[in-house]
Parts: sequence; structure tokens; C-alpha cells
Amino acid sequence: MARAPLSPQVPGKPLRNCAWGTDRPALAKYAVKNIQHQGSNMLSPQTATPQAICETLLKDGKSYNIEHHILPSENAVADRLLSRSLELKEAYTELHEKLHPRPPALKVFLDLLLSTAAFWSPEKIAEARSARSNLADVNRQIASKAAELAGLLERRSDLHNTSGFSSNTHYHVCDVIEAASEGNYLFESYVKDRLGALTGQFDLKYWPSLSQFLQVIASDAQHAGMEATDPLTAAATAAARPSRADFFKALLAAIDENSADNYGLLPKGFKPTDNTLATLANCVLDLGPDDLVDSAYVKRFRQRERSGEDDR
Repeated sequence: MARAPLSPQVPGKPLRNCAWGTDRPALAKYAVKNIQHQGSNMLSPQTATPQAICETLLKDGKSYNIEHHILPSENAVADRLLSRSLELKEAYTELHEKLHPRPPALKVFLDLLLSTAAFWSPEKIAEARSARSNLADVNRQIASKAAELAGLLERRSDLHNTSGFSSNTHYHVCDVIEAASEGNYLFESYVKDRLGALTGQFDLKYWPSLSQFLQVIASDAQHAGMEATDPLTAAATAAARPSRADFFKALLAAIDENSADNYGLLPKGFKPTDNTLATLANCVLDLGPDDLVDSAYVKRFRQRERSGEDDR
């Protein structure tokens, strides 16, 4: 599956996908080379509790983002974690125990947690599902309209040949290419003359007609295959129906993509407990008392994932 090009890396942050902009991380591979701001607020041995260490990393990351005017969405998620500190004590203890001995694994996890919550929240996943439906609808319209236009072009060509009239319109595909490329410096400098030579060397019977071009566009749109361009979106939108399990799928996909098995920086076999995943989700999604998930929910979710069942 083709991937969009990645923009230059911000130190200590996931690689960015140019097509998504500066406020959307490409979590497919989180290859951290410089985590210069990690641990900039040094903690004394007396205050270096697991919770203090995790919250320092969050504060450092937030300060870096503010200083560089990036990732406000992740900062908002960091604020949720910092404001619900009491709920996270056990989760931070577990994460510290499993990840802190393998720097920068703890920071990598916290960053992917912020990114997943910011860009694959239930609201964002709903938008992705809607966009997928819109894309399918646009392809259907392209297929229909391109087929209709192909028919009209063929009819016009017949009229040119039989009516005794001509409308002095484009009839050669290379003429269309040249007209469409007007103002394109690279085309003018490197392609135009070569294309002109080919046009002169091979007459019309060697080239597809305009109507044939449109027929191919129509067929291409009609048979278009729909696929997500990143593993997190693929995981979050895989189920036929939306559910709050979608976020957990995205988070687990982010963990997997950043694991040592995929040349990432999280230790091989890293697996947060059900209780830790539930607590983290409750806090990063800012779920209220009536919407909280518990370890039993996460356990059932994982069992369904292992058995390949759809979400309930």
C-alpha cells in the first residue's frame, strides 16, 4: 500500500505525514532520533515517582509543542491526563515498570497515546467513516458522469465526420495534455518537445480517442477499491458498525506499529493490562462517570478481537 511522503521530523515527535498537515502524526513508524527535550525538568530521587516521571514527560512535550506552535490537539489530550492525575496512578506505575527501563519507550508510548486520542477519537473516527462514504459516493458519480461524457465525445466525433460541420475542438489526446499543462514550467521545459515529437511521429490511429480516455476513467472509478492509507484508520474503521471499541483498536494498532517487532521503540511483547487500557481511555477521551469503561469491557473486547468477532 502506497504511503504519503513524510515531512522533516520534529525532535521527540512522531513522523509527520505531509498530506495530513502539521497537526496530524503519521504513526505508521515512530522512529525517534532526537528526544532532546525528554527529561528537561529533572526530578530529584525523592520526587521521581512513576506518576511524576510520566507527568513530567507530558509537561515537557506540551511545552515543546507550545514553543513551536504545533499539535494543539495533542496538548488538549495532555491536559486531560494532567487534570485526572488521581485516576492514573496505577496506570502510570505499570507503564513506568514496563517501559522506563527501555528509554525512550515510555515517552514513545505517551506520545502515541496523545496522538491516537487526538486523531482517532470516536468523533474523528466517525468523520473518517463519513469521509469513506463520501469517497465511495464521489467515485460512483465520477463513473456515471465520465461514462456519460465519453458517450457525448464519441457522438461529437461522429457528427464531425458525418454532418459536414466541425466545432474546432480538441480531438487528439496530446493536444489536451498540452493545453492542460499550460503554465507548468516542468512540462514546458522537459516534456512538451518530446511529446510533440511523438505526436508528429505517430498519427491518430496510434493513440486512444478522447472518449476512450473517459471510458477508462469511468471504469477506474466504478471498480475503485476502498482502503485506509494508514494502519490506525484501517483498524478503527474495520467494523461494520461504529462502537467505542474502535478507539481501542486504533490504540492497539499504534502500539503494534511502534513495537520492536515492527522496528519501533516499544519493547517486544509490550501489552498494557486491561485495567490500564481502560483507565487511559477514560482519561484521554475525557469520559464522564456514566460513560466510563472498565477492565471487564476491555477484556471482552480483546476476547472478541482474538476470536475475530464483530463489535457488540
